[in-house]
Amino acid sequence: MNTTPLHGLQAPSPWVWRWSPLVPAGAPVLDVACGGGRHMRWFAQRGHPVTGVDRDPRAVEAVRSLGEAVQADIENGPWPFADRRFGAVVVTNYLWRPLLPAILESVAEGGALLYETFAAGNETVGKPSRPDFLLQPGELLRACAGPAWRVVGYEDGFLSHPERFVQRIAAVRMPNNAGGHDQPTERYPL
Repeated sequence: MNTTPLHGLQAPSPWVWRWSPLVPAGAPVLDVACGGGRHMRWFAQRGHPVTGVDRDPRAVEAVRSLGEAVQADIENGPWPFADRRFGAVVVTNYLWRPLLPAILESVAEGGALLYETFAAGNETVGKPSRPDFLLQPGELLRACAGPAWRVVGYEDGFLSHPERFVQRIAAVRMPNNAGGHDQPTERYPL
């Protein structure tokens, strides 16, 4: 398998690329606010069934050939995946705080949350600049706190090219019986 990321507009986020090995082999992947489908394409090429959701009908039509494509206004309507779990949920450049619990609940036990979006401070370099769309310090860490989650990677800071403030997390949803001393320690590749 080629582990080198693609280049150009279709390239996956370097964060998603880096933490892709956390996703169980062949597990279904959900791309929230999938846009042009770069992460759907990335995971489909690695043998994962993929689902993308976006409110833009053009985006949904553009990704239909990659896997399941769902058009839904996830900010104003019901979460279309309430009864489904995925081996990974990927979210990049998107934040709607009321949806965060549903996103977390959509990750299957043993599955991964790969989340990366703009953070406080971004208002000093560009858009988005409204606090509603910027994560506060430690916000993703707090969302993944507790015994249900194992945070494997987390960053909160400034990136250049283009200049932006981001916060990102890679976390694994632990099985319900995890945490006992008789359980083997999982080795998450860094």
